[in-house]
Parts: sequence; C-alpha cells; structure tokens
Amino acid sequence: MLHRKSKEVLMRVVSLFSGCGGLDLGFALAGHRVVYANDIDKTACASLRKNFGRSLEIDSRDISEVDDFPEADIVIGGYPCQGFSVAGNRDVDDKRNQLYLEFARCVKEVQPSFFLAENVKGLVSMAKGELFQRMLKKFSLLGKGYRIIPQVLNAKDYGVPQERERVFIVGIRKDVKINFQFPDRIVGPAVQKLTTLRQAIGDLPVPDLWEYNRDRFSYIYMSRNRKKEWNDVSFTIQANGNHVPLHPSSGPMVPIGKDRCKFVSGKKYRRLSYRECARIQSMPDQFEFEGNLADKYRQIGNAVPPLLAFHMARKFPLTKKGTRWDFSKAEIDFSNIIRFDLNEIRANH
Repeated sequence: MLHRKSKEVLMRVVSLFSGCGGLDLGFALAGHRVVYANDIDKTACASLRKNFGRSLEIDSRDISEVDDFPEADIVIGGYPCQGFSVAGNRDVDDKRNQLYLEFARCVKEVQPSFFLAENVKGLVSMAKGELFQRMLKKFSLLGKGYRIIPQVLNAKDYGVPQERERVFIVGIRKDVKINFQFPDRIVGPAVQKLTTLRQAIGDLPVPDLWEYNRDRFSYIYMSRNRKKEWNDVSFTIQANGNHVPLHPSSGPMVPIGKDRCKFVSGKKYRRLSYRECARIQSMPDQFEFEGNLADKYRQIGNAVPPLLAFHMARKFPLTKKGTRWDFSKAEIDFSNIIRFDLNEIRANH
C-alpha cells in the first residue's frame, strides 16, 4: 500500500501547528518521513505521541521560542485561523492573524525545497484579500525566493465525506526545477461518486453517552439546518463540539422563520460523536485522541483530513536522484484509510 524508500534518501518533512497530526499522517501515508512536529497545544501533542510513537520529535514549545528547527526538505502546517474564519472578527491586525510570520520564519531559516500551508477559505477574501496577498508576497521573498501557488480545494472531491473548503498555499524554492500541479479531483461524473455518510459511519455502533456532546442546542445552533441525510456528505466538521452536525438518524430541522429552526416533537436528536466526526474527517479508527470530550472534538475539527493530505502529499517528491525527482506511488482510499494500521507508520519512520 505504501511506497517506501530507505530512510536515508526520503525527503524530510517538518510540521508546524501540527494539531493531532492530520496533515502529518497524510504525508506519512504517502511515504514521506515526518521528522518533527510542533504545536503549543499539549493535549494535541499527547495525541501525536500516542499515535506516532517515537517515530518523530514532538515539540510543545510556543513556536516563537523555537530557534532550532531541524533540517527539512518540506515544511508543512496550518497556522491557526480564528481571526480568518467566518465566526472570527476578520481583523487584519488580529494577533492570531500574524502566526503566518512564524511559519515564514521557519521557512526562511530552514530553506526547504518546498512548503505547504493550509488555512480556511475565508482567508482569501478577508479584508478584500489584503492579508492573503500580504502573506503570498512575504512567502515569495523568503531566502532565495519561492514560487507561490495557492488554490482552494474541497475535501469531498478527494473521497472525504464532508463539505470542507480550504486554501492550500504551495511554495517551491526558485532554484528547484519542478512543475507542480494540484491533485486532480477523484470524485466526479467521470471518476467515482462522493463518499456518503452511510459509507462513512453507517457501520458504527450507537455511541456511549460520554462519546458525544449532550449540551443544550443553543439559538445559534438552531439558526440553520444541521442535519444531512445518509446519502449526503456531511457539513464541515468544526472544532467546537457544540456546533457539531446532527447524526443522520436524527429527526428533521424545520424552518420557522429567518435564521430559526425547530425540532419535531417526538423525534430523537443528537450530535455526531467524536468518533463519528473522526470517521468523517477520514481519520483511522485506530487513531486515539487524548484529553476530554471537548479536546477530542477540537483536535478532530482542526485537523486536515488525512485522505486529502495524502493526495496533496503525492504531489511532493519523495526522493531526489541527481536531477530526477521520485514521487510516491502509494494508493489509498476512504475504506482503506479508516482501517489503516498505524503500526506501519511507526515502523517505517
């Protein structure tokens, strides 16, 4: 399943703002050697350690305190996005909107051949695109200079059973001669059908009470539909457990006015469990999440779906032999990834 080369020749990957490791896992599944992961969230780091074992160095320092980034051929990461999201204040000068500068600092110091940054789609249009263009210019001028290629991708187009649009920013050092192209959609009329909620979570047992958020449904929750049917893809899995979509077996949400819905009397309603959310994010069933229930939801909702990350990773070289780049030939789909044995990752890193 995985395309492996000897450890000595594999491209080294450094991961920043790693969370529980969705992006890292996608690169590892493609065969890359992820050597270092940094995140200030100690609970997320505990999850990284639980799942990747000793296969990579895990650093929970504030990234602004890190002055010893390891050598890397590829730097990846999704810097925090609270200030960019629809729910955020979208202030260009919000401190949370400046963490891209730490990502840039790492790239400048390490001078990798490639980098990949991920963020919410709202970043592209925030403040009429001012911050996004500022980022692209900053990235392009780092070190020897980088060719910058941004694109918005929807996870559902790559076999992930949810609507999830994110912007990916690829940087290629200007002295690196390679023609980068984003992955083609694997879902569509000429290829395969969308992965539905039934395919994703239909086989899971009814969760225990502690596995899903049972808080009251707020007026914000009731302001719009949160229910998808079994043959649909999910709404975006969010990091806040209070905003998690309803399970498809729940009753309908009936509109009763502008930004107002109600539940139907006599019907049952519950949010998706954290494990169901993990499935919808294409996380392996074997993947364990540390912390309390809110921590688990947060880590899952913040993650890049590993299946989407895998398709991105295949577009970055695994090795270089002289002037020839060698790319991953690994193949994996949704049914494979959710049943993937993480021991294979641990053994090959």
